Amino acid sequence: MANSPDKMLESMKTGLLEKTGKPLDHWTDLVRRSGLEKFGEQMNLLKTEHGLTHGYANLVCQAAKGNLDANQDDLLEAQYKGKDSLRPIYDALAEQARTFGKDVEIAPKKTSVAFRRSKNFAVVTPATKSRVDLGLNLKGVPGADRLLEEKPGSMCTHKVRLTSVDEIDGDVLAWLADAYGKA
Repeated sequence: MANSPDKMLESMKTGLLEKTGKPLDHWTDLVRRSGLEKFGEQMNLLKTEHGLTHGYANLVCQAAKGNLDANQDDLLEAQYKGKDSLRPIYDALAEQARTFGKDVEIAPKKTSVAFRRSKNFAVVTPATKSRVDLGLNLKGVPGADRLLEEKPGSMCTHKVRLTSVDEIDGDVLAWLADAYGKA
């Protein structure tokens, strides 16, 4: 069973300290002092100049932006502000993901929600005012009409564009279950 988000965060902080000899505050101060504003630039700085892994660099950048302190319910509400008609799509996907097992973690971020097991298997993003993108990790699965392949290096291997709950059909549920099974 997956740890709670709080336990996972504490584990990451401890791991960062053990791997680098420096606490999270040291790294967030470094990012803030760098003058770099863009998340990708900050990640690049930490990975290339300081040798942090992607996971630790992401932790530091999220902390530097104050995202770790945000209430998860508030993050979710902010994502769908002005996009209220899309919230039922997210709710239906999250409800389905929870049925896969007690090891499913639903982790809201600033602009998306990750569905995790041992790793992310799906990411739900309100992409526009009229569409939710369901990112899926389905390595080795060819794209299809609605199952769009993402470019290499993307967070997810595939994407499904959804504009209504009615589009969450058997295909979408099967892809989501398959992604869960691969995580």
